[in-house]
Amino acid sequence: MTKADVVAEIASKTGVDKATAQVVVESFMTTVKNSLLKKDNVYLRGFGSFIIKDRAKKTGRNISKNTTLVIPAHKIPAFKPAKSFSSVVKAKLK
Repeated sequence: MTKADVVAEIASKTGVDKATAQVVVESFMTTVKNSLLKKDNVYLRGFGSFIIKDRAKKTGRNISKNTTLVIPAHKIPAFKPAKSFSSVVKAKLK
């Protein structure tokens, strides 16, 4: 499902026009992104959490040159689904 599909689905279910739904979806994504940039996690009860995860320093390999390199510690954005969300999806996908 693409962003356009999400906008179309929201527009059809809520009765608003696609342009308004597009603004809402874009605003939501911008708000989540800006919160994570400020190192604030976003918690959506019953859906999941957008969080910042720490990745430890590790050694990697460049296979084509047969060399090792050190990948420094860094932070990445991640999504952690809520238990209720996960259980519903798991039950439906069986």
